[in-house]
Amino acid sequence: MNTNNNKPDLSSHTPMMRQYLEVKAEYPHALLFYRMGDFYELFFEDAHCAVKILGITLTHRGKSDGKPIPMAGVPYHSAEGYLARLVKAGQTVAICEQVGEVTGKGPVERKVVRILTPGTLTDDALLSSTQNINLVALSIKQNQMGIAILDLSAGLFRVQQQDFKPDQIGLEMARIAPNELIIDEDLVDKNIIDFIKQSIDCPITTRPNVDFNLKNAYKTLCDQFAVKSLAGFGLDGLELAQASAAALIHYAKETQKSALPHLTSIKVEQPEQFIALDPTTRRNLEIIEPLFEHGTSLFHLVNDCKTAMGARLLARHLTQPIRDTAQLELRLNAVHTLLRGFHEEPLRLVLKEIGDIERVLSRVALGTARPRDLVQLRQSCGQLPFVHHALKPALQHDQALQRIAQELGQFDHIYERLAAAIVEMPPVLLREGGVIAEGFDHELDELRKIRDHAGQYLVDLETRERETTGINTLKIGYNRVSGYYIELTRAQAAQAPAHFIRRQTLKNAERYITPELKEFEDKVLSSESRALNREKALYELLLQELREEILALQIMSRAIAELDVYANWAAQARLRHWNRPEFQLEPGIHIQAGRHPVVEALIKTPYAQNDTQLDAQHRLAIITGPNMGGKSTYMRQTALIVLLAHCGSFVPAQVTKMSSIDRIFTRIGSADDLSSGKSTFMVEMTETAQILHHATNQSLVLMDEVGRGTSTYDGLSLAWACVLDLAKRIKCLCMFATHYFELTELGSESGIDNYHVVAKEINGQLILLHKVQKGPASQSHGLQVAKLAGIPQNVIKTAQKKLSQLEHQQQLLPQHPQADLFSQIADDVVNEPIVEYVEIAATSKVEEELKGLDIDNLTPRQALDALYQLKQQLN
Repeated sequence: MNTNNNKPDLSSHTPMMRQYLEVKAEYPHALLFYRMGDFYELFFEDAHCAVKILGITLTHRGKSDGKPIPMAGVPYHSAEGYLARLVKAGQTVAICEQVGEVTGKGPVERKVVRILTPGTLTDDALLSSTQNINLVALSIKQNQMGIAILDLSAGLFRVQQQDFKPDQIGLEMARIAPNELIIDEDLVDKNIIDFIKQSIDCPITTRPNVDFNLKNAYKTLCDQFAVKSLAGFGLDGLELAQASAAALIHYAKETQKSALPHLTSIKVEQPEQFIALDPTTRRNLEIIEPLFEHGTSLFHLVNDCKTAMGARLLARHLTQPIRDTAQLELRLNAVHTLLRGFHEEPLRLVLKEIGDIERVLSRVALGTARPRDLVQLRQSCGQLPFVHHALKPALQHDQALQRIAQELGQFDHIYERLAAAIVEMPPVLLREGGVIAEGFDHELDELRKIRDHAGQYLVDLETRERETTGINTLKIGYNRVSGYYIELTRAQAAQAPAHFIRRQTLKNAERYITPELKEFEDKVLSSESRALNREKALYELLLQELREEILALQIMSRAIAELDVYANWAAQARLRHWNRPEFQLEPGIHIQAGRHPVVEALIKTPYAQNDTQLDAQHRLAIITGPNMGGKSTYMRQTALIVLLAHCGSFVPAQVTKMSSIDRIFTRIGSADDLSSGKSTFMVEMTETAQILHHATNQSLVLMDEVGRGTSTYDGLSLAWACVLDLAKRIKCLCMFATHYFELTELGSESGIDNYHVVAKEINGQLILLHKVQKGPASQSHGLQVAKLAGIPQNVIKTAQKKLSQLEHQQQLLPQHPQADLFSQIADDVVNEPIVEYVEIAATSKVEEELKGLDIDNLTPRQALDALYQLKQQLN
């Protein structure tokens, strides 16, 4: 039941169902997981929704308005798997737990203790260890927009503010990849929402305008960070960034039902810090996810980080490559130092023993940390001395590694505290007991001793009382009615000491209680629950102690992640024979013996290495050659080498020199976008338009087969115009693959060069060499490639015959400029004529005879005879 409207009359329901409906009314847009004993139950529309997503059984419980109430449920001890599937499906789930004691008077008190949304997950069971969870808020006012990004599971908080441009929103959302987007409910501009939805696929949650209030935002942030001014964070004057950040704090507190002590700082980002990668480029380059189900992405190839924190940082580096060459040099220096001294392997052996401290600390802060989270933290703190030892030989050579060593710190006191407090292998849940180690707390030890050794205690007490009273037949017993008692015979009752208090008189015996036995009875009867409550209290004290250390622990965890990434890059460089790239001020990309990192790793034969040369005098390369020859792979490898270099990694090439790149664009492949009614050609043109509008002279542009989705001459004209626009107006660094051989004529233009992928035809068999050489290709080898693809032989022969006829009958000749279609582009943009090509059929024998006929002087009989003769010749 997802709204307050049309809900059943509460008076017609049982007390339990009335309680459910009252709680549900507070969370109308969430699926309510209502705890009942060993199950979480869902009712009404929530039950139908859960059944559809989870595939569980729909049943019924009671009636509403005379109709059975739909119900579904999942066991509480295995609920995490179901919760993960619901949140992955974009649902919000409210967890309603029993918080009161069973009294027998009405239902047990229950309340929502947590709300799970796609952007606020922190539990390992609900998350991928390598996935960054980004909760994002967007605030727009006039010509400015503020964006805040929060990874609640890691305590990472970032903001930015920039000029408002609808397409820029899409680009930033693609870079950030939010799991959930928060927007002001007053932001109702459908165009903006459409831009966002085109770039990302995530739930969009509207929040009250008060959460984004500009006047209150400053105070909200100051209170969160315990400061009087935001100047130290660089946030002064960024009102929309402040508003978005404050909205995230309000939302996170509401969903977690907790304070957020692990949000201790906030970082201001500038969009120009990063290389812009639009969604099409991210997809085409297969940075995080492969294009096909069983493919391999760049991330999956290079991620051999030993910690989950390192893997997530690596993913952020790959999706948000930076442009600051000074920062990149620091990263490359660290990788080089580790690689040169063979330091990475000893480090990686130690790092693999370190847990996911980042997420453990978030759960400690939120009060949801489980016992084994503290074991992870204990083990990780215990490994720090070994990390320092493994890192020490490299410190004298590198500035970044020296900083990391300082940030790692020493946490022996936390290791020793947790070693004393938590058993070696605790149960999964605190409520199972047995978490706090023996000897940590005297009161807990006594309660456990009573609980576990009650029988022996009674034997010892009975022996002592016999010796004290001299009554050898004295015995201690227990029953549910009387509890614990000391029993004497009627004859011995007169000898009972003064501290014996009569509890019950029987026919032949008297039963007594003593203060000691009464105290023992109280202890033993409640020892189980008291021991568990004591454990819970001690555990909460431990969490509070750790919260006081959380900032230093966060700094340490981030240093571990950074070190893990550097060690991973060093290991990749050694394994894959990668080399250090160099950055230069002059625009250009010079790659000697470059390789595609993923393709090289997957193929079993030696990889064909290729060079790339783009600079101020050679900005655009037209690449021709057969399909499957490697044009697309060659272009992608150039982009991936540039991307890796801007992450601070060594690259798969012998020599690499490049200038800083501001954006990477790709227009590769073709597909229909049926959901929005776009044909293959429309998608192609939309992507091309995006490039032509936004590329700069510092951009790297890859374009493959532009214009192939329409007729030959339309497509050729468009491709021609695009090449000239990229080379003459934009002056970007561009690789342009095409089957239009006519474009090779542009190789004579300044800044444009021809390249081709080499292929040889031997005895009718096509040999693809995957080598790129200067100059245009001689032919496309289309039929040979079709043959390699398995086209039937009879089809190939028919195609060869038709190809011979077409080659004999057609030739292309340049004519006058086609001013009407592209005159504006020609005049205003590229100042170059668009050449039109027309087909002129070769003159045949029949045409020659027709030209020789004197039609005006033929008789009807002669005309008919001539017509028959021409027809015979034609046949």
